[in-house]
Amino acid sequence: MISIKSNREIELMKHAGHINYLTHREVAKHIKPGITTGELNDIADKFIRSMDAIPSCLGYEGFPKSICISVNDEVVHGIPGNRVIKNGDIVSVDMVTTYKGYLADSAETHIVGSVPKEVENLVNDTKGALYAGLSKVKAGVKLEEVSAAIEDYAHEHGLSVVEELVGHGVGSEMHEDPDVPNYRTKSNVILKEGMTIAVEPMLNLGERYVYLDDNDWTIKTQDEMPSAHFEHTIVVTKDGYEILTGE
Repeated sequence: MISIKSNREIELMKHAGHINYLTHREVAKHIKPGITTGELNDIADKFIRSMDAIPSCLGYEGFPKSICISVNDEVVHGIPGNRVIKNGDIVSVDMVTTYKGYLADSAETHIVGSVPKEVENLVNDTKGALYAGLSKVKAGVKLEEVSAAIEDYAHEHGLSVVEELVGHGVGSEMHEDPDVPNYRTKSNVILKEGMTIAVEPMLNLGERYVYLDDNDWTIKTQDEMPSAHFEHTIVVTKDGYEILTGE
């Protein structure tokens, strides 16, 4: 069931989202060659807790770390550990923060040092696809219009769309109704004022096909080509949307 959030709930999600945003900024300062993904995880965990919030990924369905860090051909759900970040990597950081029972979810992909132009374009155009989808959001719009805008933007820029993973509603739970696909699909969902959703294109430089790593969490591209991921939690408004995982 799709829930419509009260003003109080939206304010709590906005606070959770602000903490999420600040944590991303703190982690971003440390993403450079030589640091491990485990060290980045610990930085995020400490910062989130210092803001009187909870790193929601830790323990979620058994996930062992506080945030997800996915590198290069890892699409999502990378488990932080001993992997050392290198020049030429792209690093996707995905985190969920809880404040007083309400959650905010966002992701961004970082370029480390020098990468080929096509990889730089992958990262920039995945972010562009997110905002192409968001540009369609307002009360009364069919959700499928958001999905179609993301897919169209991706294909116009030569990128493929992962179809096994989608965005989602978010609120007092990490994953709520509705699903928010990044590709064309029929949906009866009409966006309504007060709906809170996480829109998150996951786009590949190569083909769209992915597989589950042996760790039972990390999703990787089958062709080992790089993937990028951007996400915001938003609230639908009468005339558009408000990003909750921003400043």
